[in-house]
Amino acid sequence: MPELPEVEAARRAIEDNCLGKKITKAIIANDSKVIERVSASDFESSLLGKTIVSAHRKGKNLWLHLDSRPFPSFQFGMAGAIYIKGVAVTKYKRSAVKDNDEWPSKYSKFFVELDDGLELSFTDKRRFARVRLLEDPTSVPPISELGPDALFEPMTVDEFTEFLSKKKIAIKALLLDQSYISGIGNWIADEVLYQARIHPLQVSSSLSKENCATLHKCIKEVIEKAVEVGADSSHFPSNWIFHSREKKPGKAFVDGKKIDFISVGGRTSAYVPELQKLSGTQATKAAGKPRNRLLREKGEDEDIDEDGDDGDEPTSEEEEMTKSTKPKKGGNPRGRGKKPPMKRKTEESDDDNSDGSSEEDDEDSKKKAGKVKTNTSNKQAKTAKTSQKTDSTQNGKKPKKRAK
Repeated sequence: MPELPEVEAARRAIEDNCLGKKITKAIIANDSKVIERVSASDFESSLLGKTIVSAHRKGKNLWLHLDSRPFPSFQFGMAGAIYIKGVAVTKYKRSAVKDNDEWPSKYSKFFVELDDGLELSFTDKRRFARVRLLEDPTSVPPISELGPDALFEPMTVDEFTEFLSKKKIAIKALLLDQSYISGIGNWIADEVLYQARIHPLQVSSSLSKENCATLHKCIKEVIEKAVEVGADSSHFPSNWIFHSREKKPGKAFVDGKKIDFISVGGRTSAYVPELQKLSGTQATKAAGKPRNRLLREKGEDEDIDEDGDDGDEPTSEEEEMTKSTKPKKGGNPRGRGKKPPMKRKTEESDDDNSDGSSEEDDEDSKKKAGKVKTNTSNKQAKTAKTSQKTDSTQNGKKPKKRAK
C-alpha cells in the first residue's frame, strides 16, 4: 500500500518532469466514488490551459499547485498510484498497472497531457482513492486534520517523548493515527517497531525515555532510507522485516527469527516475539495468563497480591473452558470424584468400601440393585392403573353393572 515513501516518490517524479508545463488535454473518469463532488466535465475544463507550478505532499496526500485555482488533490487509499509515460515511477503490487498494459490504463481516474507531449495519469484499481478539486487543499479535510508530516515536519525527541507519555493506547495504533504523525502506515509502523525492538501492543505511556529516543531515531532512519531509494522495496535493507511480513504464518522469518502476526488497531501486525517483548506490568500480566489458566484447570487457587488484585481477569477462552469442564446439575461427573450414592443403605456401604471388596460382593450388589429396580417398576405399574381408575371416575362415567 502507498505510504509516505511511495507518495513522496510520486511527488518527486512530478517535480522532476512536469513543472512549468501547460495542460493541453484532460480526461477525468466518470466515477463518483473516486472523483468527489465535481463532474468529470467540470473537472476537465478547470484543468485545461493551466500550468503546473509545484507538487506538494503531506502524509499520504498529494496535490498539484497550478497557476490558478482550483487545484487537483489526491488521497492514494490502498492502491492509488501516479504514472508518467516514459518515466520510471515507483510501483507496488496493488497498483496493478503493468508496462505492457493499455495507456492510459482502464483504471485511470485522472489523465493529463502536457504541452511537450508528456502524459501523467493517476490510477486506482481498488477505488479506495479520492481525487478532489479544491480551492485550498490544506484548509479542508483530510489534509487539514493531519498531524505533522513524518519527513518534512519531524518532532524533536523531547516533543515525541512527551506526547507518548500522555497516550495510554498501544504504540502501533498510535503510530497509525494520522492526526498524530502523518505518513506512517502499516508497513512502516511494523518496520520501525521491529528496528526499535518494541512490541506493537506496548502501551505508549509505558515506554521509557530510552525506548522513545530509539523509536524516534528508527522512524527517521526507515523513512529516509525508503525515500532515498525511491520507495523501491528491492533496495530496502535485507535485514528489514518488510521482506517477510506478507508471508504465511510459520513461513515468515527475519534474520533466522520467527515472525508472528497479531491484530493491533484493526490491522494485521508483524513482529518478532523473541526480540519484541512486552515490558513492565504488561509483561507480568502476559506471563501470568498461562499460569492462571493452568491453576484453574487443576482447581488450585492463585496467590493474590497484597493489594487484593489477582492481576488478571479470565479471558473468554478461560470462561468457555470452565463451562465445558463443569458438570451440569444432576449430570454424570464423567468419572471424576465419587459415584452418586444409592438410595438403600446396603448399596451405599458397598460403594464406599475402600478396603477392596471382592467380586462376589460386587455381584451381590448388582443382584440387589436389580431387585430394587424390579420392585420400583412394579410399584409404578400399580400406581398407573390406580390413576386410570380415578380418572375415569372423575370424568363422571359410572362403572357398568354386571348382568345377573
